[in-house]
Amino acid sequence: MGIFSGKEVVLGVTGGIAAYKACEIVRELRKDSANVHVVLTRSGSQFITPLTLQTLSKNPVATDLFDLISESEIGHISLAQRAHLLLIAPATANIIGKVRNGIADDMLSTVVMATTAPVLFAPAMNTQMYASAAVQDNMAVLRSRGYHFVEPDEGELACGTVGPGRLADVDKILEMARIVLSEKPLSGKKVIVSAGPTAEALDPVRFFSNRSSGKMGYAMARAARRMGAQVTLVSGPGAIPAPHFMDTIRVRTADEMFSAVSRASADADVVVMCAAVADFKAKKAAPAKIKKDGFDYRLELSPTVDILETLGKKKGKRILVGFAAETDDLTTNAREKMRRKNLDAIVANDVSRADIGFESDDNEVRIFFPDGEIRELPLATKEGIAVGVWLALNGKLFRR
Repeated sequence: MGIFSGKEVVLGVTGGIAAYKACEIVRELRKDSANVHVVLTRSGSQFITPLTLQTLSKNPVATDLFDLISESEIGHISLAQRAHLLLIAPATANIIGKVRNGIADDMLSTVVMATTAPVLFAPAMNTQMYASAAVQDNMAVLRSRGYHFVEPDEGELACGTVGPGRLADVDKILEMARIVLSEKPLSGKKVIVSAGPTAEALDPVRFFSNRSSGKMGYAMARAARRMGAQVTLVSGPGAIPAPHFMDTIRVRTADEMFSAVSRASADADVVVMCAAVADFKAKKAAPAKIKKDGFDYRLELSPTVDILETLGKKKGKRILVGFAAETDDLTTNAREKMRRKNLDAIVANDVSRADIGFESDDNEVRIFFPDGEIRELPLATKEGIAVGVWLALNGKLFRR
């Protein structure tokens, strides 16, 4: 189950051209099993109709301060009390100013004042308006009071100007909503996660690599960020977009990954090596494309740097966690790798299985600890497995 599953999300839609994106927000929230209630301001209804939002949300759309949710429930109180999250997208300068100053003169501003749920603003407005001292001061005050913001993107705006002020992409808004809703057992931790394959050149057009998609490593990074950690992701080549709200360092070779992980982990609390680093590279890559004619079909290889083993020799107080993709004798191989590389834990899975192998969206793992304890996480999405791994590590290692 996802973070939104079973959650009551109140979506406030205010009067800006970006109001049309509320349709996609509602659709994505419902796809993730949230129950969505929309509050549409009078200005917002100039850009999008209540009927559209009601059709998508499957719930009545609140527009009037004195609407009743049922025959006996006062609208703004009922919505405020049932909400797990109040998301305002788009959030105009007007609603931000109202909330900062405690003004409650319509349905949405009254719900904000009455709720104890976290409130997330996604501002969208003209660049100069967003940069104005009044808006910036209002946002700073609201942050100090515990309100949350997802910064607008930069780009061409409806008014013709170019700059910050465009409503953040929907996936970015929803990711911040997940962060806001998540428990924070990793708060204060600095976490480094490596992900994906590496690629070692044979010549300018060919390289050694492997089938790792990076999905598990990216899931580990996102889960750690949602759970409160400061996260740096070191990623080998792949097609997955960089996750939001963390630093992502792109690398290609094992040497580049070693350098990036070493630098990033200098003051880290936890290093999780989820990447599938190539074990070999060409002893000397050819400067030009190797042709079939005249090639003797022999390649001289040399080992790549063993990043995990090197980190294990000088880990200090850092917690070091490895991943093991095995095809046979998983328990023996995982335990031996953990011992040899001086790990605090190792997460192993059987990649010979089509349902949890490379490029799959699901996984099933065993977590091994040096004291002999084994935690088994049954088949689930990689997002779910990542949460389970972090909870296991937190309970076993971070509180020692």
